[in-house]
Amino acid sequence: MSHDLSIHFHGVRGSIAAPGVSTARVGGNTSCVEVLAGDNRIVFDAGTGLRSLGDRLIASGPSATTILLSHLHWDHIQGLPFFTPIYVAGNWIEVVSGANGTMPLEAALRRQMAAPFFPVDFDDVSRQVRAREPRLGEPFSIGNVRVTMARLNHPDPVYGYRLDYQGASIVYATDTEHFACVDPTLARLAADADVLIYDAQYTPEEYPGKVGWGHSTWEAAVALARTAGVRQLVLYHHDPRRSDEAVDVIELRARAAFAGAVAAREGGVLHVETRAPRATAVSAAVTAA
Repeated sequence: MSHDLSIHFHGVRGSIAAPGVSTARVGGNTSCVEVLAGDNRIVFDAGTGLRSLGDRLIASGPSATTILLSHLHWDHIQGLPFFTPIYVAGNWIEVVSGANGTMPLEAALRRQMAAPFFPVDFDDVSRQVRAREPRLGEPFSIGNVRVTMARLNHPDPVYGYRLDYQGASIVYATDTEHFACVDPTLARLAADADVLIYDAQYTPEEYPGKVGWGHSTWEAAVALARTAGVRQLVLYHHDPRRSDEAVDVIELRARAAFAGAVAAREGGVLHVETRAPRATAVSAAVTAA
């Protein structure tokens, strides 16, 4: 057994960054989750939480990072131009996402880092940054981590990811809306996963007014976790208007229905134990970094 698989939450809010007194404890940065799997650094999404991760990495010298983007909405890419390693020679950053249906991934990254939207042109960082668009249905590897990608339910193309490493598995599925039944695509992606990080932006009471917006609830998260046989459920992509206390309430409601439920909090860390398949375990709670 080893503890060389860990999950670090750098941004847990959805839609727009939400700094302030009422959100300080859970955190106000948008989507960014770092997974360390042995020597591999894999980051889910490049929201505003990516900035602080970059500051930490640059202090330790050159590094390699793979960023798996769920999609290209602002709250999932705004941190990339502020990710310090992209400006320093010797760093290697690969940005990965499925087809967005509008333009190649590199073209989208170029558009973000161009006048009049940003003062530094993408060409100035292109030696450190490369874009990759894997084909849906074709798993790929990052070092010795196997990555499976699935299309989710959102107004624009969104992708969820499953990482398999030394018998342990982590699934990231944000910005996806549930159906009347458990999404069979997600149930397959998350089957027997050790950790499922899932969009729970709305409460069940709020959801009827948000149908079609591409987000889900803690209740749907629990249903998916039960169906898929997930061990730990992490509620994620908190509404920017949600106070810390309100997130606490959602966590308690979810935990009453599924003992392995926990709300994602900025600075939180999960350590996942790796061993033989189907015999993995995960720490019982998110602990402060």
